[in-house]
Amino acid sequence: MSKHKKNVREAALDIIEAVEKNQSYSNLLLNETIKKHQFSGPDAALLTEISYGTIQRKMTLDYYLAPFLKKKVEHWVRLLLRISVYQMVFLDKIPDRAVIHEAVEIAKKRGHKGIAGLVNGVLRSVQREGIPSLEEIKDPAARLSIETSHPEWLIKRWISQYGFEHTQKMCEENLLAPVQTARVNGTRAHRDQVIKRLEDEGITAIPSPFLPTAIRAVEGNLARSKAYKEGLFTIQDESSMLVAYALELEPDLRVLDACAAPGGKTTHIAEILDNTGQVTALDLHPHKLKLIMDQVDRLHLENVEAKSMDSRRAGEVFEAESFDRVLVDAPCSGLGVLRRKPDIKYSKTKEDIYALKSVQMDILHETSKLVKKGGLLVFSTCTVDKEENVETAASFLEQHPEFEPNVLQMPEALTLKDDEFSLQIFPQDFGGDGFFIASFRKKGS
Repeated sequence: MSKHKKNVREAALDIIEAVEKNQSYSNLLLNETIKKHQFSGPDAALLTEISYGTIQRKMTLDYYLAPFLKKKVEHWVRLLLRISVYQMVFLDKIPDRAVIHEAVEIAKKRGHKGIAGLVNGVLRSVQREGIPSLEEIKDPAARLSIETSHPEWLIKRWISQYGFEHTQKMCEENLLAPVQTARVNGTRAHRDQVIKRLEDEGITAIPSPFLPTAIRAVEGNLARSKAYKEGLFTIQDESSMLVAYALELEPDLRVLDACAAPGGKTTHIAEILDNTGQVTALDLHPHKLKLIMDQVDRLHLENVEAKSMDSRRAGEVFEAESFDRVLVDAPCSGLGVLRRKPDIKYSKTKEDIYALKSVQMDILHETSKLVKKGGLLVFSTCTVDKEENVETAASFLEQHPEFEPNVLQMPEALTLKDDEFSLQIFPQDFGGDGFFIASFRKKGS
């Protein structure tokens, strides 16, 4: 690797190449790259915009490039062209000449004069002739697929589950950058105090319109604040915060979080319990326990223990009916978080969804034995697929007559309602992640 300091576009090319070649997670790579190259301010923002934007709109960009690529090119060259066309089409503030000049310079460094000439020729043709119209795609599902860069099988699946208009809104929302939100740690501070502290640090945050402990960042990075380091809040999506409300928590309860890493919901539960009771956090991977306990320590919580184990064998370790509440935030396809992890939509298959539903059922079956009579089992996922959500919940109730649907308890300001015991949240509902929550009560006193 050359020793020159990477510029933003070279770094973006590295990120996108690693995502495609190694199935790396874009959000983790982006954070690592910003730290490694010490990008800050506008450079960090541009790197984020170019990297996410190019991955988000991969299929659209390939459609735009198709008429201008007369022969097969090396993969990194195609990625460089995607990055460049993304800037030319979607970023108004960067002049085309600057985009083309940067791309040609990168092509010279990574390739040779011939590749630089090809990149220059393709991008100047795009600039001169304009991009092809999406109206040429006559089939509505195929056009929506290219327009919003979601695989056609997924578009058709969602249309069959929710209808065309709903699917279109969801796919369009998935292309937008998410707002950074956080949950105030009620054991350490009040929301107004945290907003004031952030203001003193030059960060603008406003109260969430419907969650009493949530804030939304308007300007500045919450995670880089002193208030964050001091444990006054946790970065968490508002949809994800709703899960703890479904648990109907009160002091001194014993709670099991069966799939806990990285610990967002675990720590939320512990905070609501106000350091009383006991929260037991399980995760399959030992190295992920550190992620959980790092958050616990940062937030100054004292009622959490973490264990490394497969929650499908939890009955071998814990006594039957020994928890008041059990949360199964189950492994899922992640199709509700495509704004944060855009690479997911290209790698998932129908077979993955079927396999995940089977894992979800196994975890629910095993952990249901641990719920006390009269206690609650809450099932949640960060996806919008009915097979993983509604169907899993229905299958569980069918196979477990000892449980009954439990009316979901949600903050009053939240007006969404599916039915009495489950809630499907879509990205377009209030700008949060796509999420599913269902609540079951074990019969008996």
